[in-house]
Amino acid sequence: MTPAARLQAAIEILDALESTPAPADRFIRDWFRRRRYAGSKDRASIAERVFDVLRHRAFLSWRMGSENSRALVIGTLLRDGANPESIRALFSGDGYGPAPLSDDEIGAVRNPPLGDPPLWVQGGYPQWLEAELTRALGADLLDEMTAMQGRASVDLRVNTLKATRADVLSALKAQGFEATTTRTSPFGIRVAPGASGLDKTKLFQSGAFELQDEASQIASLLIDAKPGMRVLDLAAGGGGKSLAMAATMNNEGEIVATDIDAGRLQQLAIRAERAGVTIIKLPPPERGRAASASEPSGGQATQRSGMIPPRNLPTANFDPPFSREGFDRVLVDAPCSGTGTWRRQPELRWRLTPERLDALRKTQDWLLDDGARHTKPGGRLIYATCSLLPCENEDRIEAFLARHSDFAIVPVRTIWPESIGTDPPHGLSDFFRARPWKTGTDGFFTAILQRRDG
Repeated sequence: MTPAARLQAAIEILDALESTPAPADRFIRDWFRRRRYAGSKDRASIAERVFDVLRHRAFLSWRMGSENSRALVIGTLLRDGANPESIRALFSGDGYGPAPLSDDEIGAVRNPPLGDPPLWVQGGYPQWLEAELTRALGADLLDEMTAMQGRASVDLRVNTLKATRADVLSALKAQGFEATTTRTSPFGIRVAPGASGLDKTKLFQSGAFELQDEASQIASLLIDAKPGMRVLDLAAGGGGKSLAMAATMNNEGEIVATDIDAGRLQQLAIRAERAGVTIIKLPPPERGRAASASEPSGGQATQRSGMIPPRNLPTANFDPPFSREGFDRVLVDAPCSGTGTWRRQPELRWRLTPERLDALRKTQDWLLDDGARHTKPGGRLIYATCSLLPCENEDRIEAFLARHSDFAIVPVRTIWPESIGTDPPHGLSDFFRARPWKTGTDGFFTAILQRRDG
């Protein structure tokens, strides 16, 4: 492909991403599968430009005075140091390249905006989120949002049922991977951003490690799931935390994993077999079906709060023996805005809307209430999100405690030494909060709530 054709491909992908909920990396992969003429260098160049636009869209649209895909791609050329003449040559309309520049585009190229860009442009986040992000990050707002525009490292969790961290680290280095131990997680290994081929290694295929960000690994350890416990993973998704808990439980006890997405639970079954995990139980599909607004779960939480369950929610309405005894640990790894994962999925920051955020908060409240009724007296309910936003984190815990006087916060700093095996980090208090600039991880939040005995 010519340089101009690569630009046109990037423009077409960006246009298509506006009308799909698919993750950008998956969409790009499928786009190329239908276009076999693109070579490996073409694919890498086009994908890099698309992700450059997604990471720096706020600045590019400010610089060009437009949010259309052509303008954004032109903006990346300007950031790369291209001059107006070279840009016009690429946008000539010849062959498979983009159509010639319009008068407005030529004017934007030649006349940058006056003054400094506003804070939301510098930080690369939606302007409507500024107040909430400031509430979350305070004076660190720009540093954290700048870090969010970078590429994330690749973090691995060593599966201690099959291997030791030292052995996996040594083997990865021998295979040419640039790998180090993670800063905090005792089972984590960090590989340089952009590393590929990890899933093709014998280590991965034998179940010696799983891909999992360090913040998520820490959250899994803070659950403090011990051998012999009964654990409910209420919105398990792909099951990363279920697999991590199974390892800390030494494959002794029971983990019930449920999710509205049956396909993801099927993937969990495959992952569990590879990891040698035998204690994860998946409910039959008809048992784990979703509640709808016209089909409440009938649990006490609904009666107490007066909430109507939002549509398409996973619930743990299992027949005995799943629900009769209650669980020692209940994990609510709630659907959220994903603001903590913007380095990995930069498209999420532009897909989030106030309406979507409001719907997510309702879902989070419902899942917390549903999780509460499955937590045995003396047991713990763990709430986790990959969000930076207080409205999805601290506010949800405050609202939950107002509805459930039989629960209380267990300060994370008090269980950190036993769960993680180190002294608590400076400044750690009631909740675990992670973010890329401060902790070098994805953004994450974890709260531990304990149900009183009796």
